Amino acid sequence: MHEWMTDNGQTPHLVVDASATGTEVPKAYVRDGRITLNVSWQATQELKLGNEWIEFAARFGGVPQQIRVPVAAVLGIYARETGQGMLFQDDGDAPPPVAPGPEDASGRPKLRVVK
Repeated sequence: MHEWMTDNGQTPHLVVDASATGTEVPKAYVRDGRITLNVSWQATQELKLGNEWIEFAARFGGVPQQIRVPVAAVLGIYARETGQGMLFQDDGDAPPPVAPGPEDASGRPKLRVVK
């Protein structure tokens, strides 16, 4: 999905369960136990998309951070531009991740569930 989005000029974002064992993300950016990460080549350095781990360096609020996420903690991936993507797991108890959708008439983005 990452490669397809990138090849089509879209910006891939991951929705991650920040409470999963081994997840290393900046806690200040975690909301409701989840964090959304821009994993485009432009937003990351040394991006490694492995079978077990996703690792990269990125800036959060101008501060460099090392990010390490087990693949099992990835809840979904979506394209910033369209809000379309894929949900990888749903534990049934938590609401699904929400991605920004097209803007409404007031210019504010509308949120919609990614399925």
